[in-house]
Amino acid sequence: MKYLLTGQETERLKFRLLKSDDFDTWLGLFKVKNVAKFLDLDPKLSESELCKKWFDKAFHRYENDLGGMNVLIDKKTNLLVGQCGLLVQTVENIERLEIGYSILPEYWSQGFASEAAKKCKNYAFDNDFAPSLISMMHIDNLGSEKVALKNGMTFEKKLKSFNIFRIDRENWKQ
Repeated sequence: MKYLLTGQETERLKFRLLKSDDFDTWLGLFKVKNVAKFLDLDPKLSESELCKKWFDKAFHRYENDLGGMNVLIDKKTNLLVGQCGLLVQTVENIERLEIGYSILPEYWSQGFASEAAKKCKNYAFDNDFAPSLISMMHIDNLGSEKVALKNGMTFEKKLKSFNIFRIDRENWKQ
């Protein structure tokens, strides 16, 4: 569980592991149009099936030391606002470390994704987990693209229907 930020905090957020009890809250994400497409999930699945796939994938990552999404808790309200974390991804047969983030729709445009993604970036580089980090998002997911850019990343390439953004350790503190 090397890549998880469990117990870490930012100014407004606390990081913790995803729990089965979070299912009903997280279900709200899958009510939004295009979310399944943006997360590379089958849009024909029901909201509940999509959420179950998300949870299965998260617990699989935890159990196999592949990083994972941490639940983000708003310190002021103690409510779950999203998830963010470091994910081990295989991209074109190369293992890379990705900063992933998803925020519940009612908390969009409040800076939570940017705040959490910055914490993940600093945590990864402070702990020397990788020489570079990426964030991947569907080409139509402009909100996630803005978060990557705000996190100091630059466009690396398009791969199928996803854009990959990257930051190297050398550019981290600039």
